[in-house]
Amino acid sequence: MPHIAPLPRDAVPEFKERFEHYEKTRGFVPNSILTMARRPAIAQAFMELNQAVLYEGTVPEELKMLVSLISSQASGCRYCQAHMANLSAIYHASREKIAAVWEYETSPLFSEAERAALRLAHKASLVPNQTSEEDFAALRQHFEDGEIVEIVATIALFGYLNRWNDTMATELEERPERVARDTLAPVGWEAGKHGG
Repeated sequence: MPHIAPLPRDAVPEFKERFEHYEKTRGFVPNSILTMARRPAIAQAFMELNQAVLYEGTVPEELKMLVSLISSQASGCRYCQAHMANLSAIYHASREKIAAVWEYETSPLFSEAERAALRLAHKASLVPNQTSEEDFAALRQHFEDGEIVEIVATIALFGYLNRWNDTMATELEERPERVARDTLAPVGWEAGKHGG
């Protein structure tokens, strides 16, 4: 059960267009944002940052979603893990690739560029942070500086979201829970406190 209930969509009519976009692209409006909407300025700032980080730039969206998934798994937020399994699938990651994301170092499903980005996401999401100059050297073999900024921004965005959703015990929506059960449950995922 969430610590603070999400608002109904119609309680924040100023977000009608953005909520329609979420409904169209994801199939639902995230409870995390409906909870943030109790302070509309926070929800607005988050939605703008989310848009700029995940959906703009030149790093492929599929990779950003997988970076977000690794970051969420490393930090332990099961809500975000389910959401990022869902968005990884929407942005064309195969079921096999989503399920094997922790095998990024050895699985033939991942390119060297993906390995470098996922390694950074894993190490950067640990406390204390474990990234090194070698990790950035590996990234520079595949990405230019602006793209590295996008990857780090993706990791940092999920630092916020992982803390938000794990602290709030945000309740999972049906679609991401179903995708997570299909792709992540066979490798140990469960909804935990985020289950309905």
